[in-house]
Amino acid sequence: MSPELVVATSGINVNISGLKSPSTSVLIIVVLTLLAVAPSVLMLMTAFPRVFIVLSLTRNAMGTQTVPPNQVLAGLALILSLFIMAPVISSINHVAVQPYERGSISAVQAIDQGEIPLKDWMLKQTKQQELNLFASYSHEDATKPASLPMTTVMPAFVLSEIEAAFLIGFMIFIPFMVIDLVVSAVMMSMGMYMLPPTLISLPFKILLFVLVNGWTLVVHSLLISFNH
Repeated sequence: MSPELVVATSGINVNISGLKSPSTSVLIIVVLTLLAVAPSVLMLMTAFPRVFIVLSLTRNAMGTQTVPPNQVLAGLALILSLFIMAPVISSINHVAVQPYERGSISAVQAIDQGEIPLKDWMLKQTKQQELNLFASYSHEDATKPASLPMTTVMPAFVLSEIEAAFLIGFMIFIPFMVIDLVVSAVMMSMGMYMLPPTLISLPFKILLFVLVNGWTLVVHSLLISFNH
C-alpha cells in the first residue's frame, strides 16, 4: 500500500508516511517528560522521603510553620540522602557505570547490574507486610524478594519509608507536647484564658531544642534508622 493517501473528491493529498516512526517533536516531548518525571522517581528510590518527612514533622512539632523554610529542609534532606546513599552509589558505579564506560557491558546490562545494589538496599528498608501486599496484587512470589521487579519493590519501599518517618516523628512530638500541656495547665491555673498557650510555649520549645542540640539528635536518629 502506498504511504500516500489521496482523497479524490476534495483534491487533498494526505501523506501518512511520517506515522511509521515518531517525529522529532514527539521525541523531544517524550524526552522532556521523562526528564521531568525521573527526579521524582529517583527520589522515591532513596532515603529522601523518610528524611524530608521527619524534618518537616520536627518543624511542625516546634510550632514554627515556616522556619526553616521548605527550601532549606529539602536541601538538607537531599544532602543527607546523598550521604546515606553514598555506599550504594559507589557500588552502582563499580558494577555498572565503570564497566559500561570501558565498553565491557552494554547499556541494558549496565542497568540490570546497577539495579541490584539499589534493590538490595531498598529491600533492607522495606517491611515484609508492604512487600507481600504489592506482590500479591501482581501475583508474584514475595518469598524471593530479590526476584521481584522494581515496579513492585518501589511502592512497598515508599510505604515503609513513610511509616518509619511517622514513627520517628511521633517520638519527636512527645517532648514538645509535654511542654504545651505544662504551659497550658499553668496558664489555666493563673486564669489567663485569653492568651494562646502556643504563644507562650513556642519560645520554651525553641530554647529546649537548641539546648539539647535537637537538629543533630534528629539527624543522628535518622542515620541510625537506616543502619538497623
